[in-house]
Amino acid sequence: MIAIVFGANLSYYVLLIIGMALSMLAAGSVKKTFARYSQVRSRSGKTGAQVAAAILQAHGINDVRIEPVSGTLSDHYDPRSKTLRLSEPVYHSDSVAALGVAAHEVGHAIQHAQHYAPLKFRSAWVPVAGIGSSLGEITIFIGLGLSYFGGSMTVAWIGLILFAAVTIFTFVTLPVEFDASRRALVTLEQSGVLVGDEIVGARKVLNAAALTYVVAAAVSLMQLVYWAMQILGTQRRND
Repeated sequence: MIAIVFGANLSYYVLLIIGMALSMLAAGSVKKTFARYSQVRSRSGKTGAQVAAAILQAHGINDVRIEPVSGTLSDHYDPRSKTLRLSEPVYHSDSVAALGVAAHEVGHAIQHAQHYAPLKFRSAWVPVAGIGSSLGEITIFIGLGLSYFGGSMTVAWIGLILFAAVTIFTFVTLPVEFDASRRALVTLEQSGVLVGDEIVGARKVLNAAALTYVVAAAVSLMQLVYWAMQILGTQRRND
């Protein structure tokens, strides 16, 4: 039974280690890049909160609140309450990194106001992805275990579908995040809030952040393919 569930080898654990390593490298890159450009003050002297408010106003968005939130790189936009939450190092800082992150989060608020399709889909998909994240792999384990006793592979396939919901979410997140960064950089440059090498720095910060989403999608896809192969292999052995 153990051989069936774990594919008779250590490939599952190897995949987990690779995924963890890639995620840690991506997260480390974000922290390093953010820390570097947090030391570079922008020529405009405006704080992240001020820039966020100015961009919202420029786009005619007057129903979004801006508030500080504890933590580092905990910045996010909540479409349900229309609240832009900026971490303390971003809210009060006038650094290149802070302005880049603040503008990126405003990008999500603009997407929401303009009914950006990928954002709407991602928001609607959150509950589905949550179920997949909680039950997907567990259901696959149960299904593969049942197959050892001659049971149907249906349960395992249901688990794979649930896990696929998580993978779909990670891939839908990519255009949402890339578009928000694109909007941020264009707005910062056109408004003159950041100029020259400051734009380069902000782009590096946002690119490093985007890498974490790319890694998450890649790891989720690898896991999905792995489980699909395990289920198909077990099914062939049982036929």
